[in-house]
Amino acid sequence: MARLNLEQIARDDEDLDSSSTTSLNLSSRALSDVSCLASFRNLEKLDLEFNCLSSLEGLSSCANLKWLSVVENKLETLKGIECLSKLTVFNAGKNKLRKIDEISAVTSLRALILNDNNISSICKLDELTYLNTLVLSKNPIYDIGDSLMKAKSLRKLSLSHCHLERIGSSLTSCVELKELRLAHNKITTISAELARNIRLQNLDLGNNLIENFSELKVLSSLPNLKNLNFQGNPIAQKDKLAKKVKQLVPNLRIFNAKPTEINKRKKFSEEDKSDQSEIEADEQVKRKKSKKDVKILEKNISKSSSEEDHLLSSLSASKLEDKEGKRKKSKKNAKTSDKHISSGSIASDEVGEEKGRRKSKKEERENSREFEKEEVLLFPDINDLEKLPVDPLDYKNSEDTDREKKGQKVARGEKKAHGLVIEHKKGKRTDLSASVGILTPSLDVGLGGPSTWDV
Repeated sequence: MARLNLEQIARDDEDLDSSSTTSLNLSSRALSDVSCLASFRNLEKLDLEFNCLSSLEGLSSCANLKWLSVVENKLETLKGIECLSKLTVFNAGKNKLRKIDEISAVTSLRALILNDNNISSICKLDELTYLNTLVLSKNPIYDIGDSLMKAKSLRKLSLSHCHLERIGSSLTSCVELKELRLAHNKITTISAELARNIRLQNLDLGNNLIENFSELKVLSSLPNLKNLNFQGNPIAQKDKLAKKVKQLVPNLRIFNAKPTEINKRKKFSEEDKSDQSEIEADEQVKRKKSKKDVKILEKNISKSSSEEDHLLSSLSASKLEDKEGKRKKSKKNAKTSDKHISSGSIASDEVGEEKGRRKSKKEERENSREFEKEEVLLFPDINDLEKLPVDPLDYKNSEDTDREKKGQKVARGEKKAHGLVIEHKKGKRTDLSASVGILTPSLDVGLGGPSTWDV
């Protein structure tokens, strides 16, 4: 056993300030005295479980304490607790308490847990108007008496493993009671006064001495009862018990720790509803997915259609451009051909004029006999050719132009004479001068040397 001091507390928490601390855990320290906690005036929660305390008098200065647990200590009395006027939860289970008279002064209590002690009688709890939970199980209590006659706020009461033989009218004022545990007692009858506890939902009467069906009549007055236990009673050996209970309490869900048929049907119904909701959810997901797939497909089809339309329009435009280009090219070639033809015509006209001019000169020479012995000059001197305004050999006739345009070669048996085509036919000889219109000399040109023109 040890005596608590501030140095021990400060060792665990260096920043601990007794004036501002609201919660402390001092469990399992073998403490026998906690009087040093008097300086913690603002303490609200204190855990002193598994220690060696024999008195609570050292806590009398902790006036603001609201939650206190002294489970498994060596307390024989609750002296000192009456000073804790703000205490709402008090757990003093597994101690050596014989009496709890001091507890009646703590009117702020809401939960009182005193199981596993040596309490033989329950003091009056008339002043505990806020008390909603009372646990007195595993105590040698033989009778409840009138201790709970004014406990109107009580909702949970446990008196299991006591020595109770009857309930009587001790609980008639507990109109808010919802959970009543009276298992492992010596109860032989169920008091008719229990019918006043109409809010009761859980009733545990297991391991008692109830054996007659007549004791079950009061159950029909408990419409909110959901959980009922008769296991360990002589009546539990009877085959018709379940049927009888079902008739008396049709809304019962659990009987003797097993679900009832109505609860099974409800459970299956809930499961069916759950399965149905899951199926509907899956179908809804599938519908959404199918709609989404259809939208995607429509989008893809629309996209592909637009792409095809775009491609077709591009091809159409390309074809139109090709046709337009060909048409323009054809027009251009036609213009070029007309130009060439025109040029050929001009050349032919000029050649004709030159032919006439030379013919007149020839006639003049033939008429002049006085030059017969002189060398006949058929062509003027090359220097004189440069003086001509237009060189007739620079022109090509239109037929030759058309052939060149068509990419045809000059056929065999044809020769060009000064840019003009001369045809050589078999049989009768044709006079060259008649074909060409210009005399080509067989003699030397000018004053000496062969002609520089490719004849």
